[in-house]
Amino acid sequence: MTHQIRPLDDQDEPALLRDQFRQLLRYRALLAGGVALGLLGGGFLALSGDDTYTATGEVQVRSATADPFATGASADKGINIGSERQTAVSDTVGELAAGTLLKKDDDVTARKLLAGLQVTNPPNTLTLRFSYTGATPEQARSRAEALANGYLAHRKARTEESIDNMANGYRAQLEPLEEKRDLLEDRTGVDAADDVSSARANIIVSISELSRKISELKALDTTPGYLNKKPVAPTEPAGAGLPLLLGLGAVVGLALGLLLSWVRLVFDPAVRSPRELVRSLGAPLLGTLPRERAAAGTLLAIGRSGSRLAEEYRAVAFRLAYDPSFAERRRLLVTAPRGDNTAAAAAAVNLAAAFAEMGRDVLLVEADLRTPSLARDLGPAAHEVRPPRWAAEEGDRTWPAGGRSNVDVPGSGAFALVTGTTADNVPRALTSASVGRIVAEADRPGAVVIVLAPPVLSYADAVALVDRVEGVMIVCDPREVHRSDLERIREIIGASGGSVVGALLHPGRGRLRRPERRPKSGRRRTGGGPGGPADAADAADAPEITGNPDETMGLRSVTLPGARR
Repeated sequence: MTHQIRPLDDQDEPALLRDQFRQLLRYRALLAGGVALGLLGGGFLALSGDDTYTATGEVQVRSATADPFATGASADKGINIGSERQTAVSDTVGELAAGTLLKKDDDVTARKLLAGLQVTNPPNTLTLRFSYTGATPEQARSRAEALANGYLAHRKARTEESIDNMANGYRAQLEPLEEKRDLLEDRTGVDAADDVSSARANIIVSISELSRKISELKALDTTPGYLNKKPVAPTEPAGAGLPLLLGLGAVVGLALGLLLSWVRLVFDPAVRSPRELVRSLGAPLLGTLPRERAAAGTLLAIGRSGSRLAEEYRAVAFRLAYDPSFAERRRLLVTAPRGDNTAAAAAAVNLAAAFAEMGRDVLLVEADLRTPSLARDLGPAAHEVRPPRWAAEEGDRTWPAGGRSNVDVPGSGAFALVTGTTADNVPRALTSASVGRIVAEADRPGAVVIVLAPPVLSYADAVALVDRVEGVMIVCDPREVHRSDLERIREIIGASGGSVVGALLHPGRGRLRRPERRPKSGRRRTGGGPGGPADAADAADAPEITGNPDETMGLRSVTLPGARR
């Protein structure tokens, strides 16, 4: 029974968020740079700025009243606290405060004085909070107190002026009434008519009412308010300190780093996750090679004890063995997208060794006729043997019939290797009848043929072999391969009649390369020609991968077809 690969759920938002977060963490340099820039900015602001000090005083505003203890008296009668706040920051208050400060040898203009003032009103109160920021603690205290007192003085003067204006208005009404009263009093002795007495009584009543109002105005309590909290000299500078600024700078820098990483991620053409690789290539992820430093001069990881890299190659080989598309034909073309083909060569050799461990009759064909290197990289492990019978009968000594070797895998057996050689006409050599006979050996019971081809997007060599080797495995570095490259590979191979069986991820080699060291005279090896130990030392550093081998997508599991032996 064939089990289909579970399709990727594009609506799985938690998984998508995790993927995006992991992708952002790939750009650690941008994140670290943003945090460092934020810390530098916070430290610069903390150390370069002048220390400032803030003193605060609170004024409770009240209105003029005749009897503040009377029942029903309201302290907020006629007070608009918003207007009072605007009055507190007016030029008039500033000029009064500047005049007071000038007497204390603090010569400051009203405009400059008001620049450091901030007046706020706590909710649901009749309190004005005067906060002044100055260069020194004493300056902040004295100026805050002068401004609060200036506001109170201005409000008191304004209240008294209103009272005087109202009293003068009442007096203006009172004078003609008094004159008329005096006139009626002079006529009282001459004519004692009732109308004269009545008019005189009415005038006296009006005069009494106006006099009462004038007396009430003069009796008003004109206290404008109280300075509930007197400003005191602050003991510490105002504003955020060095630790707080550094913390804020780190947070802002991290946000900047995340933004830069996101922008970099949006415009990054490389594959950003295994999910995206599977979607672009249209094939499953066979495995992720772990990071491991191989022994000097060793291309084969199979046969090395305790090697995580060997175990991952074995896992990939078992996945391929149970894949129905591979088990039917047992042919595999191993190639890379473009650039260096070293990782693809290592994958082809180790997969051949893994199939040999499984008891298969394995033939590895090096179809890289432009830069053949397997014989040199394998070194003493490869032993030349006689060519096949059909090649000997026909006297064909050209590639691929001319050179064949057996490669010994320590503790695992051996597999056959058809080494590549440089050719004048590579397309003709790859499409020759001899290549068809070599690939047809996979039709034998229990046989497996693995073909190593140059990068598929660099040369057309791999495409020329797809009609004979239908199954293609792509070996690539996820940090270097582009999504467009994978989509193009899928289209090219599909149009050529083949199919991509999966992808194998390997790490980049740039960070693992070390400058060549000259061997010491006492340990210098001598090698006779290509393929000797001296040449094999060039493969000292094998690909190293960051990643867990468990983080792979298995192929479709099927019932293992009976292999004829």
